[in-house]
Amino acid sequence: MRDDVRLIPVGPAERAAVAALALADDQRELVASNAESLEEADTDPAARPRAIVAGDRVVGFLMYELIDRGRAANIYRFMIDRTAQGRGLGRAALDRLLAEIAALPGVATIEICYVPENVGARRLYAAAGFVEVGVDEDGEIIARRPVDRPGAADARR
Repeated sequence: MRDDVRLIPVGPAERAAVAALALADDQRELVASNAESLEEADTDPAARPRAIVAGDRVVGFLMYELIDRGRAANIYRFMIDRTAQGRGLGRAALDRLLAEIAALPGVATIEICYVPENVGARRLYAAAGFVEVGVDEDGEIIARRPVDRPGAADARR
């Protein structure tokens, strides 16, 4: 796994870099724009926007929120810049995000939605243990997985 990947809250210093990230032409319709997502985060106190940083460069963006009275997390934005794709950064960022969510008390489930045409997302999330459970009102696939907590397997023995 890539050890140089980290997630940082999007503050004023990261906004321009996050807004400048772009998807490949054939991916643009699969994910909302980062500029729209940042505007949404400005008005939604539940939104938790994160810049995905590799080394000293912002390479992606994600956003999630807690739902169901804090018992679940919903990842509703996740993208890697077109120039940084195919290098394991998405997988590393998802691993960091799953760890961040696992550190939140009371969260038991993680949910993510994606358009059915997003084959890359479907593969990434399935490899991370997400299981497709249905379709939302917008026709997006809903996938869920339990939160893995350090030591949880040992405690069950």
